[in-house]
Amino acid sequence: MESPDDLLGELSRTMAALTTGGRVYVRTGRYTEAAADMGELTAQIHELLVQVFEDESWRRFLSPAEPMPPRSIEASLEPVEGDAAAALLASLASVDIVWPSHRLLDREVALRTAAHAVSLLGDGATWWTNHDAHCGATNLVTPVFDSLVAGTDGEYYVMALQVADD
Repeated sequence: MESPDDLLGELSRTMAALTTGGRVYVRTGRYTEAAADMGELTAQIHELLVQVFEDESWRRFLSPAEPMPPRSIEASLEPVEGDAAAALLASLASVDIVWPSHRLLDREVALRTAAHAVSLLGDGATWWTNHDAHCGATNLVTPVFDSLVAGTDGEYYVMALQVADD
């Protein structure tokens, strides 16, 4: 049996492999509250947005806007199944959302890494995205183009956000 520190370390290493400086940001962690709910997940998504808003690469595009508050983030999210979450996570890490012909990360590496991240949280994890699969729209969480995938098993969370502007 893995210790909590081992699992958190593996989640952190796995998600870090999906980052691209200034484009794809990730956040992983373990909740301090027992039986964390959507409020805790959206609070962590908000912290990821703060990280992006404070990044020098994005400050000029995002200022004077502020990161979206957790309640608004929750309204922007749609549930997604684990397999679909892995595919979205891989796409987010490998394909530029504004210029799809531009690759950020090798697609096969991204697919394997995303599938591993999803498997680490297990079958009972819930996954969320700001993509509405029914109509093809994206519910933006920043003032620029973005793509978000977040998952939690109630104890741990992982999330990735790609931001882009043309």
